[in-house]
Amino acid sequence: MKLAPLCVLVAAVAGVATGELAPPERSYKILMLLPVTTKSHRNVFMSLAEALAGRGHEVVMLTNHPKSSRHPNVTEVTHGLPYFKEENMNMFDVRKDLAHLVKGIPAIARELYHVPAVKDLYRRRKEFDLMFIDFLLNDVAYPFVHEVPFVSVLATAVNARQAAIMGNVYNPAYVTNNLFPHAIPLTPWKQFLNTLVHILQPIYFNSWLYLPMVQKEISAQFPELPPLLDLERNMSLALINTHFSIGMPLPLLPSQVEVGGMHCRPASPLPQNLESWITGAGSAGVIYFSLGSITQGTDMPVQYRDLFVQVFRRLPQRVIWKYEGVIENVPDNVMITKWLPQQDILAHDNVKVFITHCGLLGLQEAVYHATPLLALPVFGDQPRNALIVRESRLGRSLVWEEITVDIIVDALIDIINDPKYKENVMRMSEGMRDRPTSPRELAVFWTEYVIRHRGAPQLRSPAAQLSWVEFLMLDVLFLLLLALFLLLFILRRFFRGIAAKLFCSDGNKKKNSYLR
Repeated sequence: MKLAPLCVLVAAVAGVATGELAPPERSYKILMLLPVTTKSHRNVFMSLAEALAGRGHEVVMLTNHPKSSRHPNVTEVTHGLPYFKEENMNMFDVRKDLAHLVKGIPAIARELYHVPAVKDLYRRRKEFDLMFIDFLLNDVAYPFVHEVPFVSVLATAVNARQAAIMGNVYNPAYVTNNLFPHAIPLTPWKQFLNTLVHILQPIYFNSWLYLPMVQKEISAQFPELPPLLDLERNMSLALINTHFSIGMPLPLLPSQVEVGGMHCRPASPLPQNLESWITGAGSAGVIYFSLGSITQGTDMPVQYRDLFVQVFRRLPQRVIWKYEGVIENVPDNVMITKWLPQQDILAHDNVKVFITHCGLLGLQEAVYHATPLLALPVFGDQPRNALIVRESRLGRSLVWEEITVDIIVDALIDIINDPKYKENVMRMSEGMRDRPTSPRELAVFWTEYVIRHRGAPQLRSPAAQLSWVEFLMLDVLFLLLLALFLLLFILRRFFRGIAAKLFCSDGNKKKNSYLR
């Protein structure tokens, strides 16, 4: 027996026995493609990138953000194109017109491959052992993955389109769409509407609104390249930023791996000024208010901003408010700052409520650190996340158009004074943390698995290669209906023939009797 395979087997057994990953067989080269992404999505990738880099792998990230990692094995390449900039997008405007979010992406597709650093990466693309792509709105990067194994990462909630690409079509009887959430169980009418959305949204996305514009730009530069949808179907694995403890258990293929909360971590010590502010609040505690990284506090319409100033003035709690601008006449119990270590704040025992836009990452962090929430969703999948907060009684959920000072004050007082919210979020936190291995280690394992098995074709479902007619077995149903029709036709002719003979025989007998 050769020693190398034996050593790998011994290392793997030792890793399982200790609950740790076995050392990799060698250092891999990995390319992460997120040219169109938000800071929050990048945080998901960065968590995995630094975990892989910590195991000795070389990770290169193509992004639209400035460099942020200090790890020597992580190289960040910023393409520098001026489109899809978070600072130029007001999410309170985008929520009224989600199509506005994708308008700059065809321009990125047109110009991306003319950026020298991107051209160099593309030229060297087959040097990498594996590639990652942010599934949402990053079709512009699919030329990189032609004939190269790649993993799709879904940083948002469950996406039916991604699942269908893998060959796992979710049942619209109970799996709701991210943009049109409904409480479960669905009424027959809502099941009908949800089914329509499941059918029409991919058609709208793939054939009308977005993909044709991107495909036109890519085809002009890479005329020999297969269609983007064909390239997309070749993904080896999908890492999904969900966990069944938050939301809904779903049937998943081996090629779909839940790594929800991969970016969550234990708390670090707070800066002294924040620690003093939080502990100095006494038994009343602290309210933490943040609209996340993509929705700036300054995007909030002035009437809402002034409304929150009035709310905080009426409360005994201290407030930490992430706000990028200046607010006049701020109450003495309010601290305003542009950046905050969110997870370290949420982990503090004296933080009573997290007022949030309810992005998925913020929801996961709140659950991980067991902090009740007041959800004010702005756009995208945030209403769905807010529905989880309300239905699981992790806190309260409000609608921007309906809020008043009294409504917000009453909601905060309810969350702070009623222990059921804290108990519910603690229970969910225990379920989220109770795993055989951390989501980050799970993501690392499956990343290395795909590389070790050269794209891991054994993970791919045969359903991914079927047309929708074949998947729904419409051809089989047609043949069954045809066979049933032929059977009924034959039986009808048979019984008509028997009936004709019987009645004809009876008629002849009667006729003969009359003649006598």
